[in-house]
Amino acid sequence: MHPYALLGLAIFAEVVGTSALKVSEGMSKLGPVVLVVVGYGLSFWLLSLTLLSMPVGLVYAIWSGVGIAAIALIGQFMFGETLTLGSMLGMGLIIAGIVVLQMSGTGSAAH
Repeated sequence: MHPYALLGLAIFAEVVGTSALKVSEGMSKLGPVVLVVVGYGLSFWLLSLTLLSMPVGLVYAIWSGVGIAAIALIGQFMFGETLTLGSMLGMGLIIAGIVVLQMSGTGSAAH
């Protein structure tokens, strides 16, 4: 499977795990707790596969940056949390940093 596809699945699994963490009520609800454990476990396994062909700095930047943005949006639309101008600016800077990493050739380095 293409490394970016694996990375996308890793991000999705992490976002599912983090969303379940929010609704687990302090890890007291079994269903969400299972989703947390499976989501994070699957995410890290997929990340490990991604790292076979992509540099760790780029992978982690994309995984964490896209995850942060996705969770912020989920927080706003599903949990009624507020995105401030500062938080949106910060996420934009994270995404800009990922783009700079990719354009600088960091994303094409092989192991």
